[in-house]
Amino acid sequence: MTLSRAGLPATPKRRVPLWDNARWVAITLVVVGHAILKLIHESDAAYETYLFIYAFHVPVFVCVSGYFAKSGPPGSRALRRLLTDLVFPYVIFETIWTIIHWLVNGHATLDYASASWTLWFLIALALWRAALPYLVLLRYPLVIAIIASVGAGYVADVDGTFALSRTIGLLPFFVFGWKLRQWQLTGRWLKLRPAVAWRWRAGALAVFAALAVTIVSTIGVLRDIQIRRFLLYDTPYAAFGYDQPWAGGIRLGLMLLAFTLTVCFLLLMPRRRTWFTPLGAATLYIYLLHTFFLYPLREGGVLDGPQPWWVLPGMILASVLLSIVLSQPIVSRLTRPLIEPRARWMFRKDAATLTGTIVLPQEDH
Repeated sequence: MTLSRAGLPATPKRRVPLWDNARWVAITLVVVGHAILKLIHESDAAYETYLFIYAFHVPVFVCVSGYFAKSGPPGSRALRRLLTDLVFPYVIFETIWTIIHWLVNGHATLDYASASWTLWFLIALALWRAALPYLVLLRYPLVIAIIASVGAGYVADVDGTFALSRTIGLLPFFVFGWKLRQWQLTGRWLKLRPAVAWRWRAGALAVFAALAVTIVSTIGVLRDIQIRRFLLYDTPYAAFGYDQPWAGGIRLGLMLLAFTLTVCFLLLMPRRRTWFTPLGAATLYIYLLHTFFLYPLREGGVLDGPQPWWVLPGMILASVLLSIVLSQPIVSRLTRPLIEPRARWMFRKDAATLTGTIVLPQEDH
């Protein structure tokens, strides 16, 4: 399988349904999490749903990205695609969001160092992909990534500038995804007899059930200790009141839990082709476009204050439908110039290197 041009978990040349299924379910959970955010302050049910999703959905998305990441030395083609897949879309969409903020608020500052809403992932993914070839030269890359993640929470200067806090905080999941591929577990999982596979899935279901029961039964405590702030990986511990030396232990515990939940999530994904398998090719489009539909709800005050009971399930259903709509081919055809810009006019036909001149290959799409 290969990465999409965007570097996100995307369409492989040889389709393996398991990963297409995982990609679409994971990105749909991202949409759901963003859609119900405004409800969590007034509704325990919404907050419970939110915490359940955030315990694993971003780690899963990062892990799948790492699974397909290349750890070899980057060539001129890889460097070019780093620009067209991630850097250019980031600049385009950050500019669009700045214009939207100006239209809505009457003022805005164009600041490419501060990512708008979900755009942090493009920066983080670019940095993860650039760093992976160097990181895997070390003996214990996953352990090093975990130490860096936990340690970064103690450093006040590791903040949202160029998504640095999330880049370092979530790095272990990217490396974990790469390690899963090195361990060659996918082939063995796909070859397991259904009866054996369902034993593993029963265990995975038990883990998720235990998570749900724990969250529901301790929701008051989880609110008080601000567990949500730890799950976002975007702020130093001291910034939300945790200046104790043991604060990093909470991040470490949640990280180990997320590793377990990520594996359980993948175990529960259908191994065969399903109705949503083809939709797994559109993760980048869903990720970048869904925020434009949720922005009016998030900023317009529609979901402020207490809401009727049906609003939560209604928002979840609407999120799934939105994910389906944004997965359609017509959407990708209309928005491809923004999301997957080829930008051929920006590149030379040959690239100068220390060893001479390399002729860049033609685009394969």
